[in-house]
Amino acid sequence: MKPEAYTLFVASSRKGTFRKISVPVYLVHLLAVLAVVGGVTVIAAAGSYTRMLWKVGNYNTLRRQQDTLKHNYEKLQSSVQDTNQRLNSLQSLATEVAMTYGFMRFRQSPFGLNEASLGSGVGFEQSMAQFNFLEKNIGAAALPMESFRLLPTAGLGDLTSTPSLWPVIGHLTAGFGERMDPFSGEGAFHTGIDIASQYGDTVRATADGIVIEAGDRAGYGRIVVIDHGFGLTTWYGHLSSFSVLVGEQLKRGDAVGNVGVSGRSTGPHVHYEVRINGAPVNPMRYLRQAAVAD
Repeated sequence: MKPEAYTLFVASSRKGTFRKISVPVYLVHLLAVLAVVGGVTVIAAAGSYTRMLWKVGNYNTLRRQQDTLKHNYEKLQSSVQDTNQRLNSLQSLATEVAMTYGFMRFRQSPFGLNEASLGSGVGFEQSMAQFNFLEKNIGAAALPMESFRLLPTAGLGDLTSTPSLWPVIGHLTAGFGERMDPFSGEGAFHTGIDIASQYGDTVRATADGIVIEAGDRAGYGRIVVIDHGFGLTTWYGHLSSFSVLVGEQLKRGDAVGNVGVSGRSTGPHVHYEVRINGAPVNPMRYLRQAAVAD
């Protein structure tokens, strides 16, 4: 008994002949099953590919959102830092006003005093010394009617612990306050001034003081920090080298290092800061204008 089969007749239009083709039923069923399986496989592959495209799209969207959030966070962090620096500058200005006009206690020299010398037995002598100091500098402590000045040239400005000397002779290339950052191209608060000079020129202490830092610091490169007392410090950044040690006592005009390009620098210059109680203030209030090169 022959197996059940389907018979197909194929006619040729050119020769006019017929051809008979017998296809077993099981073969037709097998082809149908293969077609169904193939269709299901193709549909599954298309669905998997679609899901992969959807996941890749979502991943790229999340990456862009993450980059945007990171950029916004960095801008917010920079804005908060700038705001804090401005606030610190205002606070230091209030401190400087109080120091200048006698609302805070002065000492004739910020050096040479230790804990033992501040005992109760010297209270009267110290008060008299402060009184004599203010009496001697009454002209500097008086508030002028026509203008408001901090640490004028006469009086308090002549103290050897006041940083009124230029650290290096050169050109002022960047001032204190808001400016365009040369690296990021965005607005930033500049905490000091930049004085351009020849590479290797001697950088000098702007007032008497004690070295409290001499080393490397992020952004500043090689830096020297000098404590002048009264909460007053000066910073000298981007040095090529320094010639002082921590704890060394300096006089105004002593060499602290040499002009360089270390740290975030676009050329040979000194980044010079004046800080009161850690807050940056404008160094131009202290520097003598005649000392800068034209």
